[in-house]
Amino acid sequence: MEAFSIGTFGQLNADDYDEWQDPGTTEQSVALICELAGGGRVLELAIGTGRLALPLAEAGLDISGIDASPEMIAKLRQKPGGAALEVVLGDFAEVGVEGRFDHVFLAFNTLFNLQTQDEQLRCFRNVAARLAPGGSFLIDAFVPDFAAFTENQSVKTRQIRQDMAMIEAVQHDRAAQILEFQRMWFASGGTRLVPLRMRYAWPSEIDLMARLAGLELSDRWGGWQKQPFDMASRMHVSVYRKPAHDAEVT
Repeated sequence: MEAFSIGTFGQLNADDYDEWQDPGTTEQSVALICELAGGGRVLELAIGTGRLALPLAEAGLDISGIDASPEMIAKLRQKPGGAALEVVLGDFAEVGVEGRFDHVFLAFNTLFNLQTQDEQLRCFRNVAARLAPGGSFLIDAFVPDFAAFTENQSVKTRQIRQDMAMIEAVQHDRAAQILEFQRMWFASGGTRLVPLRMRYAWPSEIDLMARLAGLELSDRWGGWQKQPFDMASRMHVSVYRKPAHDAEVT
């Protein structure tokens, strides 16, 4: 799956993203981001179809976004309020936007859409360059769990309806920390294949990338409602902060 990139995801998923890719945590996510952001300027990396950005804008936040997929941005623009948002088309890891932000966030495992550790570290460094002194960077990601894998692979039934079934097959490259997914949709109208390639990272590795970029972990929870993070947690919401004495961007 060498040709898979951050733009490929939008090409394959934009048409039905809102129907099939909702994690069910939007209300809690919006509440926590509003709490963390206060009245500052906010940037969403991989803004997508606006699942989080639009309700955040409705709540009064000054929010901008960047996304690599013109298809996803087009879906955002079609929604009420979507045309008014400042959105840049580009590599979200590059953070190619103007000015400083008080809060940046990257939700729903999207850090792992960057295919190498170098790309993920580049994202952290560019976020740090765009954060105002004392600003924060929030990441929401799964904690890797391979208990259901046999010989570095897994097959699961993800959705069953009267007229449709979705099966997910995954192969795990432990050396590269790569998960290669193939989601197979079987319906009366035919079969559809939707691949996905992710480079996962453990929480401790993400912390190290943050430190290398000059950010420090300030909070970590096991969910958007500030559940304690412990050995049973299947996801984490982590907040990193930039020192308040940072020099200005040149």
